[in-house]
Amino acid sequence: MIQPFGNISRKASCRLALSILSMAIGSVQAAEAFSSSSPWMLGDWGGARSELLEKGYSFTLGYVGEGAANIGGGYSSHKTGRYTDQLHLGTTLDLQKNFGWDDAEFQLSITERNGHDLSQENIGDPRSGMLSSVQEVWGRGQTWRLTQAWYRQSFFDKALDLKLGRVTVGEDFGTFSCKFQNLTFCGAQAGDWAGDIIYNWPVSQWGGRAKLHLSPDTYFQVGVYEQNPSYLETGNGFKLSGSGGEGLLIPVEAVHQIHLGSNDLLGVYRVGAYTSSRTGNDVYRATDGNPLPLSNASPKEHDGKYGGWVVAQQQVYRDPQNTARALTLFATLTLHDRATSFIDRYASVGAFYSAPFDSRPDDEIGIGISTLHVNSRVRNRQEMSNVVSGNLGYDNPGYIPPQRSEQNVEIYYGFSVAQWLVVRPNVQFVKNPGGVNDVSDAWVAGLKFDVSF
Repeated sequence: MIQPFGNISRKASCRLALSILSMAIGSVQAAEAFSSSSPWMLGDWGGARSELLEKGYSFTLGYVGEGAANIGGGYSSHKTGRYTDQLHLGTTLDLQKNFGWDDAEFQLSITERNGHDLSQENIGDPRSGMLSSVQEVWGRGQTWRLTQAWYRQSFFDKALDLKLGRVTVGEDFGTFSCKFQNLTFCGAQAGDWAGDIIYNWPVSQWGGRAKLHLSPDTYFQVGVYEQNPSYLETGNGFKLSGSGGEGLLIPVEAVHQIHLGSNDLLGVYRVGAYTSSRTGNDVYRATDGNPLPLSNASPKEHDGKYGGWVVAQQQVYRDPQNTARALTLFATLTLHDRATSFIDRYASVGAFYSAPFDSRPDDEIGIGISTLHVNSRVRNRQEMSNVVSGNLGYDNPGYIPPQRSEQNVEIYYGFSVAQWLVVRPNVQFVKNPGGVNDVSDAWVAGLKFDVSF
């Protein structure tokens, strides 16, 4: 039985408190614990943390919690809330300090996700779901995972940079911040809408990338990643064998930085594409050439899948009297092949405004608007399936709601409570949840917080 918001919140709070207590026992001598000026909630461990960092050992223990409540609209008129979270444990080893290996490092990260998602339970029609998620941290299974275990090495005065091991695609390709709570504004978006072949955080796979710096502000990179859908399964979070592999993913990307005007306004622009050798099923045609609803044959197979993306972030204003105050605009676009993709295009625009008040120099306001478009071939298949089955009319239980486009809007205010704690209350608006016109537009109140222990 799905737990109500309050119960889930209490369980998460207890789990979080136990984590804090267990670490605090080992660092009772930390004079800086809970100091608002410390980057870590548990302080410097009596100086041990800084000493380890100087020797090349850094540690990460982070927690992200996201609560959401449907306050209006959506599929269900029942008002409720859901809570989901992620615990992240990691370490980075500076191998130059450890072993004298020039420009080399090793990264290890383990994550655990837990909770429930409001999007699929109350906002979207259960027959179609919601295309996005109002709680981005929920996805990819509620389980423990090996998220990173890679080795990185630079050569030729950092002109060439190689990374190999267990990696996530989005940490290098199409990268974007994850300050928003809505999935359409969080992380590398190509992997969110081609998730059967692109595995973003927290799912890792064997692979690597080579980055070539063409100038101090421009680089080109190419990656090769294993295509193994078994890694997505709950319970396979620590699977290391390559059994179940179905091909390779190869992304390429060019990244360029620009600095505008006398204020040196930074802009970062990314243009990339991917191709996958994994077999993809046609979303509309069967192997006999007929539409799938009119055929008993299996879907037509394609030799691969492909797509591309553009990510742009540009600072357009910085207060000369207060350099912390700045306005940054962003825009993202992804395109995916129409033969095999459920979502064929996605786009978003938005802005970040930092230091909105003199008394709050570390706060930030964010706003984003996005649209997700369901492949028209998918919609044609859905409409034809209803005609063939005789399930006509939205209220018929066997009816397949035709899906078109879904729009998401979010605005948040990020309170920097301390260097180790940021709290972001937010309001989200979802138009046509799941791309289904018959579902009422939804309003969601959210709360996201990031803790660094």
